Amino acid sequence: MRDLIFALMIAALVVVFIVQPVKVEGTSMLPRLHDGERIFVNKLIYYDEYRWAPKLDRGDIVVFWFPDDPSKSYIKRVIGLPGDTIEVHEGIVSVNGRDLEESYLDPRLNLSHRSLARTYVRPNYYFVMGDNRDNSSDSRIWGLVPKKYIYGKALFRYWPLAAASVIHHEDVNPTGPASPGFTPRDFGEMSTGEPSPQPYTPGESSPEP
Repeated sequence: MRDLIFALMIAALVVVFIVQPVKVEGTSMLPRLHDGERIFVNKLIYYDEYRWAPKLDRGDIVVFWFPDDPSKSYIKRVIGLPGDTIEVHEGIVSVNGRDLEESYLDPRLNLSHRSLARTYVRPNYYFVMGDNRDNSSDSRIWGLVPKKYIYGKALFRYWPLAAASVIHHEDVNPTGPASPGFTPRDFGEMSTGEPSPQPYTPGESSPEP
């Protein structure tokens, strides 16, 4: 009995400080994540100012408080890091003038080929997008995500059991030479503002319109 109690205490500490269960709601992360699936996210990225904590990288799938309404949580993929310049031309995303090779996308879910003017990712902010580009509300629409609003990185899918698996990091790096004439910050910066922090403890749900 003592060993069981000890194991439960350790499990409780892990859930409180290291991982958090999250329910995926919506289809914006297809084909990688499906509506109704449940995943664990690594909460240690919230403390990435410490040397021992994991860092956010391009390609990570993260959950965060929606900047326009922090009572809601979204789940998206990190595309732009602080200091990056992001541009979308007919559906092709470029970072700092170089195109991204996004092999994880399903072409059938990315038919609109929308464009976006160059956007500078300010310090302590991130540019995020859903993998289902035709049906994702993300940084293309409402702007950047403050670093302090990101509270977890997708780690493991635990439900349904038949699909249980580690959620691997996608190596998303720009390829090829920079576009001719590209100069960092040579653009009109997207105006996003920085929402005022509001006291909110996220629940188990991560809506993703």
